[in-house]
Amino acid sequence: MADKPKLNKTALKGQRDALSKYQKFLPILQLKKMQLQLVIRQLEPVVEKQRQDMERAVGGIKPWAALLTDQAADLDGLLVVKDVLTDRDNIAGVEVPEFREVTFEEKPYSLFATPPWLDMAVAALRRLIALREELRVLMEKERILREELRTTTQRVNLFEKKLIPELKENIRKIKIFLGDEETSAVGRAKLAKAKLVQQQEVAS
Repeated sequence: MADKPKLNKTALKGQRDALSKYQKFLPILQLKKMQLQLVIRQLEPVVEKQRQDMERAVGGIKPWAALLTDQAADLDGLLVVKDVLTDRDNIAGVEVPEFREVTFEEKPYSLFATPPWLDMAVAALRRLIALREELRVLMEKERILREELRTTTQRVNLFEKKLIPELKENIRKIKIFLGDEETSAVGRAKLAKAKLVQQQEVAS
């Protein structure tokens, strides 16, 4: 619970300054929230398409599955992911990964000692792995953006529903108190003046 402000002019200035700061910052947060919501909406169908492409690639490689059990076509060590290359992008002040490519380390193999379909199987597997890694990066990007949206929404709600209303109420209370104090001071001054006049009249 926030401490109650002191009822004086210094406190009034402090509350007004804080209110001005929050009111200037709130539109920035609201804009960030809208940008994140827009990007996430645009990203959702991209992630879904990537997932469908990967499922199709899995379906496309299934015909090779039985053939890949052949010892002469053992892919173990034949195709190894060397690196998943990504770039960094900035969206609404948030750093997110952007997929670039997958690099592979391929073990040389004899065209004469391996089945003729092995080249096609390796190419299909390369595509499947690349799709899988790109989907993984897209999902990580979406996760980061959703987490940032959650945090930003919390801050917008905090400003709109708590901080700004509390400051406005504090300012209202301080102004009422200072107004009452001023009225009382004027009243006391009038009484003191009337008393002084009365004393002067008695003395004369």
